[in-house]
Amino acid sequence: MNAIISASELADALRSERPPVLLDVRWQLSTAAASGQPFDGRAAYASGHIPGAVFVDLDRELASAPGPRGRHPLPDLDVFGAAMRRAGVSAGTPVVAYDGGIGWAAARAWWLLRWTGHPDVRVLDGGLPAWDGPLETEASAPAEGDFVPKPTEGAVLDADGAAALARSGVLLDARAGERYRGEVEPIDPVGGHIPGALSAPTSDNVDADGRFRPAAELRARFGELGATRDVPVGVYCGSGVSAAHEVLALEVAGIPAALYVGSWSEWTSDQERPVAVGPDPQ
Repeated sequence: MNAIISASELADALRSERPPVLLDVRWQLSTAAASGQPFDGRAAYASGHIPGAVFVDLDRELASAPGPRGRHPLPDLDVFGAAMRRAGVSAGTPVVAYDGGIGWAAARAWWLLRWTGHPDVRVLDGGLPAWDGPLETEASAPAEGDFVPKPTEGAVLDADGAAALARSGVLLDARAGERYRGEVEPIDPVGGHIPGALSAPTSDNVDADGRFRPAAELRARFGELGATRDVPVGVYCGSGVSAAHEVLALEVAGIPAALYVGSWSEWTSDQERPVAVGPDPQ
């Protein structure tokens, strides 16, 4: 099953006998918009969302509180499970997640559901800007779902696992190239990358419209970095959000990958961990 869905396909699915549960996961990396006001995903949802969608709070329901494990560590499974059931997610219902267009937050929801055992989850390609159907402002209140998260083995990396994978397989750094090289670091205390990791910014996963590049192009892109189905692949970013987008792109390309959820924000919380700078992986 394809991990992404187009707006026209979603419109057809919503008219079907088995419509998907919709998760609105609008979120921004920056805590403040250009106006200086913090971005409010819930307010954005209230101003207009795809009919039937339920708002999901990335910071509170798709992650735990920031700390030594990173800015967006794994959520408490009871909290995550309750949020999914509140949204109407059941084990046998299809789910579609969308955000404001960049795809990172929706991919985080997709990854968490897949990691915890839901078999039928997709991301709206291009997010809400790709949707040309009606919007509604009234909050949706679907019937309670029955989904109970059960994590699967092998999909999550810790710091030691990421370091080992950088030596034995392929570890991709999904942040912007200048952060990878250590030229600038706007969020974390130290710039650079995990030694051995390869720069693979998420911006190269999509076209100018914010939609994923074709699977063949993505396979070629990742293949040039040595990431194929024949080697173990892992991804990290700043805090495990944009890296989920990279895992999704790899899924579209047919390449399974693990996610280092703690990512650079966890890695740099321990000053004993090595840091590489510049374009050279080492």
